[in-house]
Amino acid sequence: MSLSTGRLLRRLATVSMAALLAGCAVGPDYRTPSLSLPARWGAEAEATKPARPQLAEWWRNLNDPLLNALVSEAVAGNLDVATAKASIREARASRRQAAGGLFPTLDGVGSGDRAKTAATQTGTGKSALTSTFQAGFDASWELDLFGGTRREVEAATYGVDAAEEDLRSTLLTLIGDVAQNYVEARGYQARIALARRTAASQRETASLTEQKLEAGSASGVDVANAKGLAASTEAEIPTLETSFAQSVHRLGVLTGRAPSALGPRLAAARPIPAPKGMPAAGVPADVLRARPDVRLAERQLAQYTAKIGQAEAALYPSVSLTGSISTTSAKVGDLAKRSTIGWSYGPSVNVPLFEGGSLVAAVDVARAQRDQYFVAFRASVLTAFEDVENALVALRKERERTAKLGASASAYRDSARLSRELYRAGSSAFLDVLDAERSLYDAEDALLASRVLAATNYVALQKALGGGWGKPVEVSKPEVVDVATGPRLAARAR
Repeated sequence: MSLSTGRLLRRLATVSMAALLAGCAVGPDYRTPSLSLPARWGAEAEATKPARPQLAEWWRNLNDPLLNALVSEAVAGNLDVATAKASIREARASRRQAAGGLFPTLDGVGSGDRAKTAATQTGTGKSALTSTFQAGFDASWELDLFGGTRREVEAATYGVDAAEEDLRSTLLTLIGDVAQNYVEARGYQARIALARRTAASQRETASLTEQKLEAGSASGVDVANAKGLAASTEAEIPTLETSFAQSVHRLGVLTGRAPSALGPRLAAARPIPAPKGMPAAGVPADVLRARPDVRLAERQLAQYTAKIGQAEAALYPSVSLTGSISTTSAKVGDLAKRSTIGWSYGPSVNVPLFEGGSLVAAVDVARAQRDQYFVAFRASVLTAFEDVENALVALRKERERTAKLGASASAYRDSARLSRELYRAGSSAFLDVLDAERSLYDAEDALLASRVLAATNYVALQKALGGGWGKPVEVSKPEVVDVATGPRLAARAR
């Protein structure tokens, strides 16, 4: 075998080995963890057949057009949503940046020199001026033999998925907060109106008691008690108005506006939103598909699993191919004509021999981080199940409580009416009227608070099931549009 033939075979073997190693990868391949899931919710009756939950635009079931409008405005203007959009743009750019490592790099270079040679060195007795111009290209390509760069791209891809799930999670929380604060605002309005009606009625009772005092059929104690009860009810109004204003202010911030911006739109009282029927909860497996926080945790687990391979690839040799070509001439115009052309190419190998254990430690760090995200994923699943179970029980029991409070308020309403009529006729003591009016106000106020709590429990259940904004969200538009970003004279810092 000739020398040239041996070299050729060695080169072919090298190329073949490189091609074989190009498909290699180190580190664990990600697999979605398998979990043992319950077949049904503990709060659901055994005889009930699970139905798939209807999560798309669930807030419309509250039948309030203004709430629907506020949700849309919050999705468009909320600052947390804007931050999540920017995170998606960052993740996508990071992925493109990581993918760039799979391709060669090419740089253009150029230089120009003008030199003067002293007369003593030219041998002619005269100094000489010479010019040298050079132009060319430098190229390099690090072969991804053990898949480190591919693992980096894989991790970045999972990072994009995680950022998108974070946006969905932000939207889910946002819509739930808007609905909850809106329901609470309407509840405070209803309780303020109740307190004012009750105080007015109690003032009428106090006036009647004063008339009886003048007629000698009532005591000054009765008059003082009647006025004190009316004043006590009126004292509830400022506290309720403060809570109403805080809910309005929160809604303003959630929609990306000034706190008081929605005051005029919410000034007119409306009924407390109340959904009809008990929403379907499906089965626990549905939550894993619907909850964005669970899907976010799973994507983060996948991302940090890929980072193990990225860290392990650093333990193996790396091979780079480099090359350059240049042309040199005495005149710029001769670079492409009468010039000297030079070139070079060849591989370079970098073998980690001793790194003080840092590379192995980096792998251990990556594995520990993966374990943390695995635990976080399992915790997110358990938290999701807990949220649904709690919301199911809370909604069902609060509706039962609302029904009982409604019956209680109705009974106290009859009691207050009869006690006033008997007192007016002189057949009942004033303490009976006082107790009846106090009990009636407490019962009606508790009924309104229970209606609000039932509606907010409905909101909590929809959030726990993963209901959110199902429409596409534009994320490519930046929040800040820069102008005049090209080369220019530097301006003074302001």
